[in-house]
Amino acid sequence: METARPQAKLCPDCGRDVPVDPRFVTWCAACGWNVDPGAPQAPEGRLEALRRQLARRHGEQLYAEGVDGRPLKDASSVLARALALLVHAVTLGLAVAGVVILVGGIGTFSGWALGAVLLGIAFVLRPRLGSLPDSGEEPVLYRADAPSLFGLIDEVAAVVGTRGVDAVVVGAEANAAVSTYGIRRRRVLWLGLGLWTVLTPRQRVALLGHELGHYANGDTRHGTIVHNALRSLSLWVYFLSPEPHPTMAERLANYLMAVPRWAVYGVLVLLDQLTLRATQRAEYLADEAAARAGSTEAAVELMDRILLTDSVALELRRESVAAQTKGRASASRDEAERGLWDRLAERIGAIPEREYERLRRAAALRGHAVDSTHPPTHLRRGRLAEAAAPHPAAVRPTEDSTAAIEAELAGARSRVARRVIRDYAG
Repeated sequence: METARPQAKLCPDCGRDVPVDPRFVTWCAACGWNVDPGAPQAPEGRLEALRRQLARRHGEQLYAEGVDGRPLKDASSVLARALALLVHAVTLGLAVAGVVILVGGIGTFSGWALGAVLLGIAFVLRPRLGSLPDSGEEPVLYRADAPSLFGLIDEVAAVVGTRGVDAVVVGAEANAAVSTYGIRRRRVLWLGLGLWTVLTPRQRVALLGHELGHYANGDTRHGTIVHNALRSLSLWVYFLSPEPHPTMAERLANYLMAVPRWAVYGVLVLLDQLTLRATQRAEYLADEAAARAGSTEAAVELMDRILLTDSVALELRRESVAAQTKGRASASRDEAERGLWDRLAERIGAIPEREYERLRRAAALRGHAVDSTHPPTHLRRGRLAEAAAPHPAAVRPTEDSTAAIEAELAGARSRVARRVIRDYAG
């Protein structure tokens, strides 16, 4: 029996043969035709264009500094924190002024009204300490729920020079993140099964190393002080924004608010720029932590998996749509939920190297077009791949520990799969 030959077509730009796989984008490796057919739109406005330009410059400078062996310095972090403290001082000043006016204006309607307004604004702008989500929507695991998972997290944390987390929130997204919550600043790992499921055990170690590396390296932008200052400034810009279809009185108010609006916006842009280099620096340092924990090879492989986030989201939506169109019978939904993560891992695992190469090229073309707070993925991958002394794996999960972690996540996997099948079709 003769084996079927793969389909091919001629590249419309250079005329060379290009393979055709109906599952993936058809593109030419020789001239780059159709490498990125879904390129994002150009930035809206001069400021966003400038932001992306500066972000690209920071990313490339830090890349060069790291490859040359120079430390990834960031002299603007102190100034950023000082500016953030000034923003919070304004919020505190509003609260104090509101209390003073309320106390001094007792018995007058105008005093009560003005004091209440100032206190209300200060309340909205107050720093938020974060909280865990309702466990009914997203499963929240603690040490008693998943001792093997927390044991792995602790082992990775020790390698990167920090401590572990106090809770793990399990979601569906192809993503992972860390943050703090509450007055005691407890730590939480947000673990997306869309990413965790498609990783090998050593790639998972690299992922944990990267996320915990943000704690070890002092990520300025994600710290409580700066993060809340950026949030407060964004709210100020929202409050002072002009009415889109103003009346005569609103038009006058728009004119009067123009100066404070642009002043606040200027401070927001300044704080954003002061932290932009710092947050990119933090990403490079977190990548180094990933390499130390799981090996340089695993960290490079993780960069490739990150390129598949859109593919994972598409697969999850496809699963939800398929389950919904099969009918409303609970048996069909239960079947879709039970095998969801296994099917996702199988489909993502079947993606050929040629598609990875296309995604790497597309990422290099886009640069900061999608996310200017992270260095471009191709620079992060290149910095790891070109390391003069690759790191071996410091943490090597065994088959037994991997199986134990999967068993601990089984309940969360089932609950999250139920939500994906129910909600992702919309």
